[in-house]
Amino acid sequence: MAGRVFRDHREEGRQEVLEAGAFAGRIAYFTLDFAPAPLVAVHVVEPGDEDKGIGSAVVREFHATAAHDGLRAVTLCPQAAAWVLHHPDEVPTTPSELVHEAERQLKQHPRP
Repeated sequence: MAGRVFRDHREEGRQEVLEAGAFAGRIAYFTLDFAPAPLVAVHVVEPGDEDKGIGSAVVREFHATAAHDGLRAVTLCPQAAAWVLHHPDEVPTTPSELVHEAERQLKQHPRP
């Protein structure tokens, strides 16, 4: 959609979307501790704009960013995981071993 700008702040573990110059949502993520480091989505925030497709847009962009960088993406956030299930043509299947490793690392080092 025109007017949406996505910014990836990997060092801070977040990717955000601005709409018409204002904050519209973000996805919080971390990278696994091996190379190449997959991106792991843990939380999607879309304050007050649930019906505008912001969450879908930020999850789609998160996966596109990972693909562009040659990385896998893992979605532990229930909202992001639901989007992935409904868009199998846009996102490659994540191996279960990678999901389990992401869950293990998240449990060892909880993130907000």
